[in-house]
Amino acid sequence: MQGTIVNFRLSRHVKSPNHMIVNVESITDKEKAKSLVGKEVVWKSPAGKEIKGKVASSHGNKGCIRVIFEKGMPGQSISGKVEIK
Repeated sequence: MQGTIVNFRLSRHVKSPNHMIVNVESITDKEKAKSLVGKEVVWKSPAGKEIKGKVASSHGNKGCIRVIFEKGMPGQSISGKVEIK
């Protein structure tokens, strides 16, 4: 299953560098997004390195998910593709 990184997880004053919001192409509602909690996510950098993460929760009502990666993500990862296993 594939998804697209939409943005960092933001608050009023802080940007979390390893929390990302991911839009999954085949999921359109909150209940289906909750079924992905706990699955592994992999992002491949242009240099070929992989950064792994885990789905933490759903985000919003349109089926986006919140992923916590093991390292801080670079800004070039936004609008990049991730693989959900």
